[in-house]
Amino acid sequence: MLNPVLFNMGPFEIRYYGLLMALAFLIGYFILRKLSNEFEISEKQAEDFFIYALLSLIVGARLFEVLFYDPSYYFSNPIKILYVWEGGLASHGAIILTFIVAILYSKLKNIKFYNLADLFIIPIALGASFVRIGNFINNELVGRVTNVPWAVKFSGYEGLRHPVQLYQASYLFVIFLILFKIRKLKDRKPGIILWSFLLLDSMFRFITEFFKDLPKDYGFYLYNLNLAQYFSVAIVIISLIMLIRMFKIKDE
Repeated sequence: MLNPVLFNMGPFEIRYYGLLMALAFLIGYFILRKLSNEFEISEKQAEDFFIYALLSLIVGARLFEVLFYDPSYYFSNPIKILYVWEGGLASHGAIILTFIVAILYSKLKNIKFYNLADLFIIPIALGASFVRIGNFINNELVGRVTNVPWAVKFSGYEGLRHPVQLYQASYLFVIFLILFKIRKLKDRKPGIILWSFLLLDSMFRFITEFFKDLPKDYGFYLYNLNLAQYFSVAIVIISLIMLIRMFKIKDE
């Protein structure tokens, strides 16, 4: 395994995780600028919302991690809440807060919400793939012990394990490619990109969570399902309802 720390600058560490996050935001920025006009959003509006989206993604993901997954650790080490470059970002929290901020921004700027959401969810899918690669390098959220040929030895863990972080990074990248293709559909309905992402991501997230070896005190377990899986089930149901309604409603 790679050392999670790329190099040190005095008391500060430069980690691959932080580097991948920065790369995700940089690539996402250029994707937004290139695609903004396709969604009837100006480059200026896309650039302005990019700042809000960046903050809401990080803050939402971190707060969700702190409050729902590992509160005992963070409340006993509060300074660690700020150390986002060390890992510990919950994607469901990022989605929820960014969703809320997008609704408020679209109302404030008189932009169609689905145009804004469909545009931004494309680079978010790609960025999430980068974050999962960062989880892999960070030796966190590791998989269960296995004897599959591609099993990986993680630092600090016994036995060879599923590289579940790479499973999730792979499906997120495939979803990004699907969304990138959907945007070119001639009769694309507003919102189909957003709800397609939420449906596909949640379906695969539910499945891949079974490969994770999470501590029982990390979040909570009920009937052998963890918190992320319950949120995934809820999002799958909502996404299916929205997509079905979307295709039942005739174009005005």
